[in-house]
Amino acid sequence: MDLGVFGYSKEDPSKKPINILDVGCGIGGSTRYLASKYGSQCKGITLSPVEAERARVLTAAQGLESQVSFEVADALNQPFADGSFDLIWCIECADHISDKTKFVHELNRVAAPGATIILLTWCHRDLSPLENDLHPDEKKLLTQAVSRNRAKWISAADYMNLFKSCSFQEIKYADWSPHVAPHYAEMRKITLSWKGIMSYVRHAGWRQMSIKFLMMPSVFDTFKNGLLKYCILMCQKPQ
Repeated sequence: MDLGVFGYSKEDPSKKPINILDVGCGIGGSTRYLASKYGSQCKGITLSPVEAERARVLTAAQGLESQVSFEVADALNQPFADGSFDLIWCIECADHISDKTKFVHELNRVAAPGATIILLTWCHRDLSPLENDLHPDEKKLLTQAVSRNRAKWISAADYMNLFKSCSFQEIKYADWSPHVAPHYAEMRKITLSWKGIMSYVRHAGWRQMSIKFLMMPSVFDTFKNGLLKYCILMCQKPQ
């Protein structure tokens, strides 16, 4: 996770993020990493009080309490003043937010002038100029995956249009699917192995295992056939 490619430098103080927001921080792994790497003040938000408390415990264990804090908060209604952060980082959280327009506008609100926003998220494929929607069979497959993951995906082009609607600049996008494909292929292999099945049964019971067992092929197939892509998107708020 080297932000040098986004114009940030650990060595150059003038090119170092000072205040970072990690949206959908989970137990704070990326929050702590960014704080340690750049010496920045970092805040993480999550909807889960359990995750937030676990994040605080892990942060204390690493001696980062003076740099890193966590709050239980909604990404669509963040408890921060306008223009609070010069870097906003969001990894695999936007997938689970239905109102993408409100989400992007809220990021715009809390971003300081000149701030960078970076999303790592799943997107469905971009539509061609002659298409108005996904094919019926694609929508069916995607609906199956969405209903089991409680996720809602849009295309990378849709995200870039939302960025443009907020007058963001330096909008960039890359498809990282080839880089993460080996991980998801291995995850599917492990999940559907006898050891993986019995592990889920022990921890979650047969009912949850059946959901996991049915979900994995659908999600994997959407990824393998290009319907879903793992994307990184970046933009900057004007000065």
